[in-house]
Amino acid sequence: MSFPDDLVRAQRDWLATYRQLADPCPRHTTALRRRLLDLSAYLLWHPFWSTPSGTPAARVELRRLAHRQEQRGTRAA
Repeated sequence: MSFPDDLVRAQRDWLATYRQLADPCPRHTTALRRRLLDLSAYLLWHPFWSTPSGTPAARVELRRLAHRQEQRGTRAA
């Protein structure tokens, strides 16, 4: 499945922000929480989800894709 670049980037940013908050002693927690909320809203309301491709299964695939890209250390969508 092909996702818009900005959607994949937002999902990767969400994962990175969540990971920062999960650190034992995170710094700037308020800013990180706000960032996580902003990214969550962006991901939830992205126009892609109102297309025929925007199924619940596609949401799962987006998360999997972002995880795979993080593990490989790539930025390509």
